[in-house]
Amino acid sequence: MAGRGPGSGIPGLRIGAALLLTVSLSACGGGKAARTESLEALTAEEIYRKGEMELETARRAGDSLMYFQEVERLYPYSEFARRALIMQAFVNHKTKKYEEARAAAQRFLDFYPDDEDAPYAAYLMALSYYDQIEDVGRDQGLTFQALVSLRDVIERYPDSEYSTSAIMKFDLAFDHLAAKEMEIGRYYLKRRHYTAALNRFRTVVQDYQTTTHTAEALYRLIESYLALGFEAEAQTAGAILGYNYQSSPFYQDGYNLLKGKGLSPEVKGDSWLSKAYRQMVRGEWL
Repeated sequence: MAGRGPGSGIPGLRIGAALLLTVSLSACGGGKAARTESLEALTAEEIYRKGEMELETARRAGDSLMYFQEVERLYPYSEFARRALIMQAFVNHKTKKYEEARAAAQRFLDFYPDDEDAPYAAYLMALSYYDQIEDVGRDQGLTFQALVSLRDVIERYPDSEYSTSAIMKFDLAFDHLAAKEMEIGRYYLKRRHYTAALNRFRTVVQDYQTTTHTAEALYRLIESYLALGFEAEAQTAGAILGYNYQSSPFYQDGYNLLKGKGLSPEVKGDSWLSKAYRQMVRGEWL
């Protein structure tokens, strides 16, 4: 042992480990290359069926994606390339790779706009936005994009099997935006920034009147207008609340607020609320 410095045997071990790692990596890379090369000997349908089998049996849905990509790469003008492209959109969406799902769906719509699967591609595009909608407290940019894409499905493919689901999700996304406006409005109201709060509640009443938040928005308008001393507007908001939402607990709360000031729900003046009330009476509210 004399004459051997500390750790003198380690370099040999390092070289051996490095060689082993290199061989292992080469084997892995070679395996993938070999698998890709083996697919080139198969027909488009055979590769596509392998992708379907992988999707049905593999623990990870994403493992099937390579097969569908290879179909499109090796046989770009085949019928199975078309089917593989829509499957890429599906698999990417299923594995929550939403940008990739949108890209594949958009390519399908660009290449096959009149195909029978075009409605499904458009629906997947909309879902890739819809499924990313965050909670009310965050930026709602994706909600707007989801609404645009869902409306596209509804308008372009009204008779498709995806239209009903798109309508339902559109209403939910629309309600989501109204909830965001209400959250901001309540934030301003709590801090007595009444004008800023009014703008948010007015937006809900004017632009989101079909959502579940309209009754509360009208009640908050009563609160805000009374705080600013605009009694006529507060009374008119109360009249609209009573006309459309008399069974809502917000109506009773609004009525009590007005009564506490010696007021009653009735149309007064010629404000935007008065015009809205007249439209409702004539059946032109929606």
